Amino acid sequence: MLLLHISDIHFKSPNCLNPSTDPERPYRTALVQDVEKRVQALGQVGAILIGGDIAFKAAEDEYKAATQWISELAAVAGCPMERVYVVPGNHDVDRTVAANSMATRNAQKAILNSGNKERELRGQMHDPDTARALFAPIEAYNNFASPFGCQVYLPDQPYWSQDLELGEGVTLRIHGLTSVFLSGVDGKDDEQRGLYLSPLQTVLDPVRDVVNLVLSHHPPDWFMDCDDAEDRICGRAHIHMFGHKHRQRYQNDERYVRFHAGAVNPDRDEQGWQPGYNLVELKIASQGAFRQIEVKSHLLEWQTNPDRFRPRLNDDDEHIFSHVIRFPGSAEPLQAVPSVSLDDSMTAPQEPSLSSGSAAKVGDDSGVGSMGTARTRNLVFRFWQLRSSDRREIARSLGLITEEDMKFLETERYGRALRRAAQEGKLDALACEVEKWEARK
Repeated sequence: MLLLHISDIHFKSPNCLNPSTDPERPYRTALVQDVEKRVQALGQVGAILIGGDIAFKAAEDEYKAATQWISELAAVAGCPMERVYVVPGNHDVDRTVAANSMATRNAQKAILNSGNKERELRGQMHDPDTARALFAPIEAYNNFASPFGCQVYLPDQPYWSQDLELGEGVTLRIHGLTSVFLSGVDGKDDEQRGLYLSPLQTVLDPVRDVVNLVLSHHPPDWFMDCDDAEDRICGRAHIHMFGHKHRQRYQNDERYVRFHAGAVNPDRDEQGWQPGYNLVELKIASQGAFRQIEVKSHLLEWQTNPDRFRPRLNDDDEHIFSHVIRFPGSAEPLQAVPSVSLDDSMTAPQEPSLSSGSAAKVGDDSGVGSMGTARTRNLVFRFWQLRSSDRREIARSLGLITEEDMKFLETERYGRALRRAAQEGKLDALACEVEKWEARK
């Protein structure tokens, strides 16, 4: 499977609203063109992972421009939009809300000043008022992330997990971490080691035949619990993808490989300015108690005159960074499980029903992992393209929301509804209803 890893796109309004006068657009266009060229040699992209800072000031119009560009990128990459995964960055935090909402300020400072931050965060998460206040600054981001199934809400989904099948009986489990709980305290810029990740987000259960991938905007050295976060991520996750620093870096260890994506659009005035992105090939290389995954990485960096992306070279002057990682496998070799084709349609007769695949996978008792199939993610994406009133009618008709759920923001309300559909075996019924409402447009 080929993964496209980008970060720090920084769609900034009003510049991004007028392409003819947006000085950052040429770099985004060049990236799209470069991806189009490289997939001709490497094959289609299986998933696009975006490491935060999609917007610049968390404005809705910035996310509209971002969605349009991401759709262009996905099209040339041969990757369906439902295979796009996103996490929030500090520029996806509305700092006016963080500064002006007393509830948000109090909730953030209670965690920041606590002697037991994990316990305080748990308490804040389970109080309905403070839970909403903590994530109020990323409401616009959540609206953007919902069609991708990557919205976050408290207490049920402080981060998200999604599964992709790599073949050979192996699952790629992507964990999208939320690094911005304490971002923008009092509306101010964040300081290094001023954020908090918490052990709640780094369970990363080391299940057999599962490759854990961590996607986070901030790398561990930005957290006040940096040492613990670093140990848990390195010990439990095989692939790490970060953004924020606007520096493209590659590190490997016998247990993992780590990528810093650079930035699609860094500030052109910053020292060391250089746009970049990563293409990462994953291939299962063995079976048995200790399995192996081959990782071949293409690190693309910007050059000027002529303007283009070019491959970075490794120590041997090669443009491919190769690495092998061992991960726990079943004691007995497994029969190969074919990967789901990205071209499968919702109505293909040879496909099993959506509900038949709705049981949670090993190591995932939340029902979230079952939402990772190509067909189900396509359904989720289409559901979010409907009008709000249409979504409400469908969810009510299938018994997926209650009057109690109406108090939640839409991102949480329908996130809960979609999870219930998976847990209760109602995905086929949901697909039929979505198709009916689409036909009425």
